Amino acid sequence: MIRKIIHIDESKCNGCGACAAACHEGAIQMVDGVAKLTREDYCDGLGDCLPACPTGAITFEMREAPAYDEAAVKAAQAAKKAQEPLACGCPGEMAKTLRPAATPAAAPVAQGESVSQLSQWPVQIKLVNSMAPYFQGCRLLVAADCTAYAYANFHQRFIRGHVTLVGCPKLDSVDYSEKLTEILMRNDVKSITVVRMEVPCCGGIELAVKKALQASGKMIPWQVVTIGTNGTILEEM
Repeated sequence: MIRKIIHIDESKCNGCGACAAACHEGAIQMVDGVAKLTREDYCDGLGDCLPACPTGAITFEMREAPAYDEAAVKAAQAAKKAQEPLACGCPGEMAKTLRPAATPAAAPVAQGESVSQLSQWPVQIKLVNSMAPYFQGCRLLVAADCTAYAYANFHQRFIRGHVTLVGCPKLDSVDYSEKLTEILMRNDVKSITVVRMEVPCCGGIELAVKKALQASGKMIPWQVVTIGTNGTILEEM
């Protein structure tokens, strides 16, 4: 049948993965760092992915394509949901509140060594329980995982006093905005700090927070800090 469907100009794709995150139907996947329409029958033609693309690589076109298969999309979404790890599964996923300020006297910190400021576990966005008690009244840090390696004073500058969530929008084939929306809806989050790298693919984590804020309907103060690949803070806004 002839119908409206998206077209991805791969020559314009910067590999940020924002379109794949915005496509709730799962029609778009990242393949070798490039966005591809892998399931035409999953594309509903509504174009949620268009505004998510920072380079304008996605457009509409009218062409021969399979009909949108809503039943198949729902089945795939249900299967994906069933495969998501539960907070009560692996011991590494169990919610824990940490107390970084309470360093045991029996374990003295070596001269010049920093003390961890991490206040909770787990930290991966995919693994956290949106109803974990540490989210209530917290100051939330949402960071691209490379930032902690690039910025030397990350614990003192960003993690201290925050509940920390990390992820990579390019490597993780999930929509972070869904989990972040749950967290914002279920908890009284006081503020959000987004820390990203200067590379374009990191725009996906900033976009996920923006979408979550819009979906939650809450007015929460938030800021974005951009780290350069040389380890310096390039921008705070």
